Amino acid sequence: MTEPAITPDLIAAHGLKPDEYDRILEIIGREPTFTELGIFSAMWNEHCSYKSSKKWLRTLPTKGPQVICGPGENAGVVDIGDGQAVVFKMESHNHPSYIEPYQGAATGVGGILRDVFTMGARPIAAMNALSFGEKDHPKTRRLVHGVVEGIGGYGNAFGVPTIGGEVRFHRAYNGNCLVNAFAAGLADADKIFYSAASGVGMPVVYLGAKTGRDGVGGATMASAEFDDTIEEKRPTVQVGDPFTEKRLLEACLELMASGAVISIQDMGAAGLTCSAVEMGDKGGLGIKLTLDQVPQREQAMTAYEMMLSESQERMLMVLKPEKEAEARAIFEKWDLDFAIVGETIPEDRFLIIHGNETKADLPLSKLSSEAPEYDRPWVESPPAPALEPVPEVDPIDALRILVGAPNYCSRAWIYQQYDHMVMADTVVAPGLGAGVVRVHGTDKALAFTSDVTPRYVKANPVEGGKQAVAEAYRNLVAVGARPLATTDNLNFGNPEKPEIMGQFVGAIKGIGMACAALDMPIVSGNVSLYNETDGQAILPTPTIGAVGLLDHLDDLVAGTAREGHVLLVLGETRGHLGQSALLAEVFNREDGDAPPVDLAAERAAGEFVLANRQWITACTDLSDGGLALAAFEMAVAAGVGVTLDAADTATLFGEDQGRYLIATSFDKAEALMVAAGAAGVALQAVGKVGGDAVRMGRSEAPLAELAEAWRGAFAAQFG
Repeated sequence: MTEPAITPDLIAAHGLKPDEYDRILEIIGREPTFTELGIFSAMWNEHCSYKSSKKWLRTLPTKGPQVICGPGENAGVVDIGDGQAVVFKMESHNHPSYIEPYQGAATGVGGILRDVFTMGARPIAAMNALSFGEKDHPKTRRLVHGVVEGIGGYGNAFGVPTIGGEVRFHRAYNGNCLVNAFAAGLADADKIFYSAASGVGMPVVYLGAKTGRDGVGGATMASAEFDDTIEEKRPTVQVGDPFTEKRLLEACLELMASGAVISIQDMGAAGLTCSAVEMGDKGGLGIKLTLDQVPQREQAMTAYEMMLSESQERMLMVLKPEKEAEARAIFEKWDLDFAIVGETIPEDRFLIIHGNETKADLPLSKLSSEAPEYDRPWVESPPAPALEPVPEVDPIDALRILVGAPNYCSRAWIYQQYDHMVMADTVVAPGLGAGVVRVHGTDKALAFTSDVTPRYVKANPVEGGKQAVAEAYRNLVAVGARPLATTDNLNFGNPEKPEIMGQFVGAIKGIGMACAALDMPIVSGNVSLYNETDGQAILPTPTIGAVGLLDHLDDLVAGTAREGHVLLVLGETRGHLGQSALLAEVFNREDGDAPPVDLAAERAAGEFVLANRQWITACTDLSDGGLALAAFEMAVAAGVGVTLDAADTATLFGEDQGRYLIATSFDKAEALMVAAGAAGVALQAVGKVGGDAVRMGRSEAPLAELAEAWRGAFAAQFG
């Protein structure tokens, strides 16, 4: 097959700018082959090289006594005591999910699960953070159904509980939905597997499913804006098979236990290319691949197609040669391919042989370490428009609008499609701020949450970045967990626009400040840029996934409020309505600044909850919708009415940060008040639990009526 001539159009189609192509010529001293051009394109695109974000990612706090492995590997690893570690990461599958919702979302789940078990961990929990366009947009319904079914179809079949997440709707996502997938697993702290190859002449082994043409060029596609050629990009979306992945998990864990593995890397973005280059580069070695040995499911595949295919459920491993027969037997038992496709070499070369021809011969280290790195120009985001006066509203009327809106109604329609009880260790199921999973065979548990409020980030990237971390911290604390560490999924528009880059820089600064102040280092993550269609960017959406530890299940705060309980608000209430849910849903406005985040106050409030949890029956953080929405959700969970003393709009619907709503008995409330005085934190009685209505000031409605609207709104719109 004749390879196409390297032309300016072909270079541009590979996402390479003219100066980047000139750099390639400088590195190799000649025109690249078609396969080499594809390899450079795969390694130097935004999705794989982080060329626009690297400079800023280096500023994030990534270390701590609890951190075993920070960013740079397949997933982060954090010590949870007793010789155990939690391994976790969050990653985007935005572009594929918009083009082909079911497979895009399904393979997003598959990819993040592989990132976790590649490190030697058995997955124990999954979450997802989803952003869709307006509820009435012609594409939204199909995207919601496809994405939710894809996540459920893959996760349920693989057998991992989906225990949390978030979903939002906003016109900024009309042309670009976001699908961020999170997974966590458990491993022995002294049995973590890394991707750096070592030893010369060691066999490079291909494991798992066969290679096809699906996903060729997927990483490059994910590094570009969308336009009216979107339908032509459908072949770049991968196709997943969760049953193959389950077998791959079991085979890999068995293989790791055998002592055969020197290093291992999953084939994710840019497939065979990225996995081989990363293993060689981290180990300071070259790699020679013989593609005729690659298991293929399609006829006459070219070297270019094999190197760039993103077919799913595949791994690349460097193997101890004396263990080859044992390793092969394990994979044959699980009915998976096992093929020696190359070897490690001492020279700094990435050598690709196909049909006895050299298809690529490149300096391997230059593909990774010499990838372009940009200090993109950026401008600070201007202050948000000042908050126009907000009229007083009937609180029940406003609450009715919130609980019936897709952004704030019950998410049960979504999470009931996910298996959240598989493995039988789920302690707190989806629907609350954080999901909780028992560490199997122990009395310990792990709590998981994901958070961001994009309208805050748009209004004020620094405060919005801080708030995303702070809310994740509060969600963990509210179930009694000590926050351990975070992963991030930074979703933004085109970084070549200084105002978009300014959003990114501001959010990173805020995230870094909060992670340092709250002792929640970033241990893994993903950057997804170019989330734009026809020049229209998404809201800046830096999703924070966070993990916390309960040393004993007795520490869990997951009770429900009861008749006669007192309601207390921990933290200062000032009535901040800028960028609030009330403004967005009731008044269709997005003005005012994001709420300021006092990180010292966040930490003090969190430590107060953890130190006094024995006095707390039910607890939730106050975020979107403020006190009114939090009290309503607490009432629904308990099936008992609530009365709030306040009647004014700012107190009921303000979104001041650093606050928790606590329900407890009168006696325990007194003990908490004394403890709050000693700790120097604000704690105020705001109402009581009882009856069968929701009352705010002089306004009231039956709890049953509001609960029915809240439960049925999502299905009414999308069911």
